[in-house]
Amino acid sequence: MLSTKLATAAKQIRYYTLKELRELGFGHFGGSLSIVEALAVIYGKHLNIDAQWANDPNRGYFVLSKGHGGPALYATLFLKGFYSEDVLYTLNQNGTTLPSHPDRNLTPGVEMTCGSLGQGISAATGIAYGNKLAGRNNYTYCIVGDGELNEGQCWEAFQFASHHKLENLIVLIDDNKKQLDGPTKEIIDPLDFVEKLTAFGFDTVKVDGSSVDAIDKAIENAKENNGKPQAIVLDTIKGQGVKYIEEKADNHHMRPNEEDWKAINQAIEELEKELEGVLTV
Repeated sequence: MLSTKLATAAKQIRYYTLKELRELGFGHFGGSLSIVEALAVIYGKHLNIDAQWANDPNRGYFVLSKGHGGPALYATLFLKGFYSEDVLYTLNQNGTTLPSHPDRNLTPGVEMTCGSLGQGISAATGIAYGNKLAGRNNYTYCIVGDGELNEGQCWEAFQFASHHKLENLIVLIDDNKKQLDGPTKEIIDPLDFVEKLTAFGFDTVKVDGSSVDAIDKAIENAKENNGKPQAIVLDTIKGQGVKYIEEKADNHHMRPNEEDWKAINQAIEELEKELEGVLTV
């Protein structure tokens, strides 16, 4: 079944994300893990792209606007054949092609350099607009962070997308309820993302961001649109899929201590057992 395949893909992405961060010794655990299911669905079904036709102008496009989730994207691109496993473990090291935040000039498969929050969604909107003008029948997917939506540039992009009726743009909001400095509600209360995106002219729905089935259904429904850009609010947990990390208050960027590593290694071992014999998305 497709749902089983996508669930397995999510486990694979989570497994390799943890392994590359372990190799580095520190990094953005929380925000990488919370987008794993979304990446599994996008790359496992909807984007339909691999290294063989990454330059086809009719391909689907993906932009990770919340660039600190790069480790999860790198794990996904590795599983899609863009580079070897050895390259994956050079994350953020000298001479790497996998910097802390994705760089389109360095990393195969990356459509847009990101990390300066707010810019990725603007670029994704431009890509969708260009494809619409060119008459292409493809979609642009973009994941933005809930904390990232503090940036006014995001809302300018949303206005542009709505005005130009970019029905080929699907925005997924990683609502994991935390950002670098703490809970989003305490930094700048985001209020209701569904109400806000709807007010900005999007068709908007909120789904369980840990469920590949729910995400897949939401994307399928988004493609049956009525001339509006689409937004899917993912109800996620920072550190999703690794209970120990989910429960840590400071899980945005971690420099794990001995206790942390014990839990991380245990999670890797458990995933390895579950994935025995499974090699690719």
